[in-house]
Amino acid sequence: MPLIACPECSKEVSDAAFKCQNCGVQLKKPKRGLFGKLFKWSFILFNVLMAWWLIGGMSTATKGLDSMSSAQQAGTAVGAGIGAIVILAIWVVGAIILGLFVLFTRPKTV
Repeated sequence: MPLIACPECSKEVSDAAFKCQNCGVQLKKPKRGLFGKLFKWSFILFNVLMAWWLIGGMSTATKGLDSMSSAQQAGTAVGAGIGAIVILAIWVVGAIILGLFVLFTRPKTV
């Protein structure tokens, strides 16, 4: 295992070390593993898709609202509200679950 000089205190440390043992300066950043990267990108993609689903669903629900009777408009509003609540509930639960996976697969320093 080769030794390198710490940029802060100039002491010799292992090239595999994340921090200097003498001064504690960070020498290199830990990287995510394969599952960590998969969970991170699935979390990002999930949130983008849920936002798209919510915006798209609400814009579709309000199409042609002017040509409807007041009873139809009320039904559309109730249905769109229920739909928005369901989408938001799925979003919150999914984000919590995926967020925990992202948290537990984050890179660790030893």
